Amino acid sequence: MEKQIIFSEQAPAAIGPYSQAIRVGNLVFTSGQTPIDPTTGELISWEIRAQVQQVFKNIRAVLSAGGLTLDNVVKTTVFLAHMSDFGDMNELYAQEFGENRPARTTVEVARLPKDCLVEIETIAFAG
Repeated sequence: MEKQIIFSEQAPAAIGPYSQAIRVGNLVFTSGQTPIDPTTGELISWEIRAQVQQVFKNIRAVLSAGGLTLDNVVKTTVFLAHMSDFGDMNELYAQEFGENRPARTTVEVARLPKDCLVEIETIAFAG
């Protein structure tokens, strides 16, 4: 199977040696998206709700570059700096996905890039 790199200028550039997303066959794996503004390269806010909204903007941009939408997502992993932010994240997450509810894992981590509060990675099916 051929591996295809997916890149979007509408999402933050990688801050390390990785790709925004990789397509292999019918699966697209996005790297974890953080609440970085793609035009400034900086975090957009220190408030969880604003960060979650930016993360989803970045996810949608990367998926779109691969010809996909949130409807194609089948699995997510959510990394939170503080599990106390779960309620706010979960509310916005539910709004973003609507009735398309992918499988999900949510974990609290010790630290995230640029000390952000949330990072989300996805696996999408492009069948």
